[in-house]
Amino acid sequence: MTVLVAGSSTNEGLAAHRFAVGEAARRGEEVLYFALSGDRPDPAVASAAAVTEEYAEPEARGRDAVGDLLDTAGRVDASVIVVGVRHRSPVGKFLLGSAAQQIILEAQAPVICVKP
Repeated sequence: MTVLVAGSSTNEGLAAHRFAVGEAARRGEEVLYFALSGDRPDPAVASAAAVTEEYAEPEARGRDAVGDLLDTAGRVDASVIVVGVRHRSPVGKFLLGSAAQQIILEAQAPVICVKP
């Protein structure tokens, strides 16, 4: 199985990546890094934990990165999805929405939320 991480180059995304690598090592699985934004993470993090890390490219990139991530999770039969979250007020979530919230609500696999 696979630990899928919704990655970005933010502090939240980097924390999610570190946690996903540790979770994959604990489960004896590989990490599949899906970049929502930013660059790929440092490959030394996964290699130091002796975890295989792949980088996901959606089959056909749509306009919705979260939808692409959820499609990828279904295609690879992800055992868990790891996302980085930040503190937002309830009003901010209501007005602006949240990619993490959409993943939590729509994912078929368990979702682990990580704060930096």
